[in-house]
Amino acid sequence: MAGIALQLSALVLFVCMDTTFKLMTVHIPVPQLAWARFVGAAVSVWLFFLVVTRGQLPWRSRAPGMQAVRSLLLGCCTLFFVSALYFLPLADATAVNFAAPLLTVAAAALFLGEKVIPRRWVGVGIGLAGVMLAIRPPFITGEAALHPAYLLPLGCAATFAAYAILTRKLAALDDPRTTILHTGLAVSVLFSLFMPFVWVQPSAWQWMALACLGILGGVSHGIMVMAYTRAPASVLAPLSYTQLIWAGISSWLVFDDLPDRWTLIGAAVILGGGLMTVWPARAALQPRATNSKMTG
Repeated sequence: MAGIALQLSALVLFVCMDTTFKLMTVHIPVPQLAWARFVGAAVSVWLFFLVVTRGQLPWRSRAPGMQAVRSLLLGCCTLFFVSALYFLPLADATAVNFAAPLLTVAAAALFLGEKVIPRRWVGVGIGLAGVMLAIRPPFITGEAALHPAYLLPLGCAATFAAYAILTRKLAALDDPRTTILHTGLAVSVLFSLFMPFVWVQPSAWQWMALACLGILGGVSHGIMVMAYTRAPASVLAPLSYTQLIWAGISSWLVFDDLPDRWTLIGAAVILGGGLMTVWPARAALQPRATNSKMTG
């Protein structure tokens, strides 16, 4: 139960961060918001590791080039999603962005050689059909044209899938702490390069909001890591789709954007397809029972 509670808490904090992003997009440029999110999280992570490792940071990487590309992908992913929040309701952007885990399953099979059972391929297809519904293509909805802003969360999903593949590759090469340190520093430096060209001086309350972005980003990821140390991934992964619910509630309460029928239908289809891809096979759920029958 502790792992489930931590996972749900992390997902709610993710939605709080996304809500803050959307509130701030009308006041602060998107690159500056992304900069604040990563700098705040990077400082938190570095201070934490400095205390835990007593100053011995596991900095050296066996694949620095791959670390750099992975960090660049995460930066692009963030820019895509925060830009989408400027144009789209929070619930819509979140629903379309849930193409990411589906694309990751497909990419893992194509580029990592991971075996994907037929049921999961069906789940990927169903989930992507749900994404299409959430995007509202004219040939389905009868609307005049597809809003180009819906391509932004799709771009976020695609770059995140590539980021996830590199994360898996790096897991065999570097200490996870090394990857976390490289990501925080690289993305912070990358966005810092653009600050002289886009910087808008924040007011006092806007500084507080920018600080909240960094804190929410760091704390939410930390809580999620704690969740995965207390419960199996097969239990926690399906809970990720509850983020669609929290995003819908936030979109309604904070922005008065009640999700329309296409968002709700698309989210429901995405949920069904996503659960098919992450839910473990029945044989995997009962290994001990099977073994006991064979030996008893």
